[in-house]
Amino acid sequence: MVTQPSENKKNNLTGDAIIEIVEMHKWYDDFHVLKDINLTVKKQERIVICGPSGSGKSTLLYVLSTMDTDYEGTLLINGDVLTGKTQNQLAAFRNEHIGFVFQFHHLLPEFTALENTFMPGMIGGHSKEKLMETGLELLAKVGLENRFDHKVGELSGGEQQRVAIARAMAAEPHVILADEPTANLDSHTAEELLQLMRRLNREQGTTFIFSSHDDRVIAQARRVIHLQDGCLASDDTIRT
Repeated sequence: MVTQPSENKKNNLTGDAIIEIVEMHKWYDDFHVLKDINLTVKKQERIVICGPSGSGKSTLLYVLSTMDTDYEGTLLINGDVLTGKTQNQLAAFRNEHIGFVFQFHHLLPEFTALENTFMPGMIGGHSKEKLMETGLELLAKVGLENRFDHKVGELSGGEQQRVAIARAMAAEPHVILADEPTANLDSHTAEELLQLMRRLNREQGTTFIFSSHDDRVIAQARRVIHLQDGCLASDDTIRT
C-alpha cells in the first residue's frame, strides 16, 4: 500500500529534503521488523542508524537503498515515489542517485581496483574512457592513486573498503548508504575511513547514512537515529 505524504511533506521534499519514509512497516513472515517508521533526511546530512542486534537498522538501510521492496508505506527519494516501481526502474534509479557500501565490500576479485570502480558505469552503458578517467580521480580522492592497477586480493581490508566507497561515488550519487562500514576494520583503518567520509560529506555535499553499533561511527555523526524493536525510539541532531 502506498501512503501519500501530506502537502506539507510534499512541499518539504522540493526544498532541502532528499529522502522521506512515510508510515513504513515491514514483516519477515510473522515477525514485525519495522513498525510505523516516519523519517525525513535532509541533503548533506551525516546520519547513523543504530540499535541492538535485531532492532531493524540493516533492514531499514536496505529499504532506503530500494533493494528491499517488500514493505508497506511509501519511500520517496528526490521527490520521486519509488514504492511500486519495477525492479528495472529501481535499478536505473539506484545507478543515478544511490551509492551503497556493503559490509563485506562485494568487489569482483578478478578485476583491479580501477575496474571495480567503473564496472557499474560500464553496465549502465557509459563510455569506458570517461569512466576510467573518473575512476582514477575517485581512487585518488580515497588515497589509492598508486594502487589502481592492483587486484582485490592484493589490497588490504581497508583499501578494499576505500575501493567500495569510490565505486559508490562513481555515479555522483545524492546519497551513499553504508552497512556497518567499520565492522571488519582495525581502529586505525576505521578512523581513516571515517575521516574520508567526513571530508566527502563536507566537500562533495554527499548525504551519508550508516547503519552501525560502532561507537566510533556514532561519535562522528551529525544525527543519530535509534531503533528499538523495529520502532524509531529517538532521533537526535548531534551537530549541525
